[in-house]
Amino acid sequence: MKKYTILLLNGPNLQLLGMREPEIYGRTTLADIVCQVRKLGGELGCEVTDYQSNVEGFLVDRIAQAYSEKVDGIIFNPAAYTHTSVALRDALSAVKIPTVEVHLSNIASRDEFRHNSLTLPVSLGVIAGFGADGYLLALRALVSYLGKQEQRQTVKL
Repeated sequence: MKKYTILLLNGPNLQLLGMREPEIYGRTTLADIVCQVRKLGGELGCEVTDYQSNVEGFLVDRIAQAYSEKVDGIIFNPAAYTHTSVALRDALSAVKIPTVEVHLSNIASRDEFRHNSLTLPVSLGVIAGFGADGYLLALRALVSYLGKQEQRQTVKL
């Protein structure tokens, strides 16, 4: 089985996890999440790199870089850019890297402006409302998807 390379990508304000509205986002820090995802990634045979930025253009650049690096999959919490960024949507659409969108809270149960995701239509799916565990669920789902894709390619050969 191939060792997958996964980019863990996080958008604005996620560096504040653990202190920002813990009643909504929990007390787990982004550093804790990265550590947990890397640990599970190792168990699943993945190399996980992470990147967080508050700047939309830097996130777009990192997605393009992931394409150049031949990253196998992306776990992406676009945070507030979920609802506003056509640029991130277009970047994900352009690179066609399998992506799982993650949200700590259930965005559908929050403010109405949070109900629409511009990035979801170009993602495999979304995991929302499970707090930090959502990242681990996303990694498992992404690895499962990549494994199935790999099997299909093997059968075609």
